[in-house]
Amino acid sequence: MDDRIKKRILAFYFAGFLNLVLGLYVLLNGRSLVDQGMWYLLLAFFFGFAVVDFWFARTLRKNWVQAQARLAAQGAAAKAGDK
Repeated sequence: MDDRIKKRILAFYFAGFLNLVLGLYVLLNGRSLVDQGMWYLLLAFFFGFAVVDFWFARTLRKNWVQAQARLAAQGAAAKAGDK
């Protein structure tokens, strides 16, 4: 796997994990610190971005695998055409 894509995927997983931890912190301790409306907003924000981060990482990996499969198929087709 290309290092740039691997770093990007790892960054999305790290950001997703961080958002998940912050969302759990707000879920467990935030109700006593902020009013109810802000609490719901913070929960939606952190858990929403955690979902988006994990989805981006998964989509990047899936697209990379598909691109590699297309390149392999094109290489095999070109090799078969040379014969």
